Amino acid sequence: MSTFSGLNRATTALWAQQRGLDVTGQNIANINTVGYSRQRAELQSVNGNVVPAIYSVSNQVGQGVDADTVIRIRDAFLESRAQAETATTAQMTVRDDTLATVEQAFREPGTTGISAKLTSVYTSWSELASSPKEDGARAAVLQNTATLVAELHTTSATLDQQWTQTRDSLDVLAQDVNAKAQAIADLNVSIRRGTQAGLPVNELADKRDVLVMDLAEAIGATSTPGSDGQVDVVVSGATLISGGSATRIKAVGTGDPATVSATNPRFETDPGSTRVAVGGTAGGKLTALTETIPRYRTELDAVARQVAQEINTAHAQGYDKDGAPGGVVFDGGGAATITAATITLKITDTAKLAAASRPPNGTDPSADNGNAMALGKLKDAAGGSTTLYRKLIVALGVEASVATSNLETQKVIGSQVEASRESVAGVNIDEEMTNMLQFQHAYQAAARLITTIDETLDVLINRTGRVGL
Repeated sequence: MSTFSGLNRATTALWAQQRGLDVTGQNIANINTVGYSRQRAELQSVNGNVVPAIYSVSNQVGQGVDADTVIRIRDAFLESRAQAETATTAQMTVRDDTLATVEQAFREPGTTGISAKLTSVYTSWSELASSPKEDGARAAVLQNTATLVAELHTTSATLDQQWTQTRDSLDVLAQDVNAKAQAIADLNVSIRRGTQAGLPVNELADKRDVLVMDLAEAIGATSTPGSDGQVDVVVSGATLISGGSATRIKAVGTGDPATVSATNPRFETDPGSTRVAVGGTAGGKLTALTETIPRYRTELDAVARQVAQEINTAHAQGYDKDGAPGGVVFDGGGAATITAATITLKITDTAKLAAASRPPNGTDPSADNGNAMALGKLKDAAGGSTTLYRKLIVALGVEASVATSNLETQKVIGSQVEASRESVAGVNIDEEMTNMLQFQHAYQAAARLITTIDETLDVLINRTGRVGL
């Protein structure tokens, strides 16, 4: 072994171990940095001379060690899995929140919900049957009925407000997605330039991966590796980011909850107006806008129509105080068009309530209470408004419970995937301390090798050829 080539080997060893210590220090410094992936210096041996020559034969064992490459420790499969699970968790979270808000709109069970108001209306008709001539009992019927109408209006308005707020949030979400998509495209450009120039880009790649995970949560995006360290971002098969270019998206469609459809509102590319099937938070919000809230709004309207139909029909069978046939109690643009938002109480005069099942005999108000009793019994009628509304609330409760249970299960799955990902990419302080000791002792050994070679050269240069010493 050439002594001078030995110094070169020892020098590369010193530099390589120092490089390893630098990388270890970087890992320790960023142990609590969000999105940071631990790094590792790739140590590779340097080959000896492999060029053949007639009069030059090399018996070298190598030229030392090379530590130019510093890589990020990441598992591509776990990264893709984490993106998918993050999107699923975000979508389920929106669904759970939507159903919880719908439950708050109905306020059941309780004394302020529609169920209690329906019960009060039918109970007041039963009480009117006990004293059909008294104006107080008749006033109670009108008061309770007016309260029911107001409650239907309030619940419908609350659902509409929830829909409008969710629709408005789509525009904000689209702006945030566009900003992050452009930031990822810009980072792709910087990483490509750095990679081609041989500059370190690991920290830039970490920042980009954090943004990609944000897009996965927001719209269900996934990433695939590209050339020169770049990534392409795809949403349900549509390319959102390719290299240094990013496609913008926008929320389009109706702003009226009465005109929604399965594809309206939706997300489209801008420009191009190509529909994008989003997932994540955006997908959950679209489901809430096009399915969940409209469905419960429709079922509430069906309850309002059933109330109007059954009470109007029964009321028309009786006679009021003046002996006139019972008129329409509820109005709202026609029996087929009444909704929870449009239903109104048409009767305002207590004398117009048809409590009797037959007209009065003479000029005195009728003491007959047959129709009031019939109206009171509607509370327990099979297929009536009370049954229909109870079915709505039970279905809502079951759906909300299932959504919460599914979300809890998904959170456990997401946590397990994240733990697996962190076990690979995260910084382990014990492992870093072990690496630090390893590089420290290797550095000391390389330094000792230099000292040994120095002593050898000292003997060769200063003592060789001196006789008698």
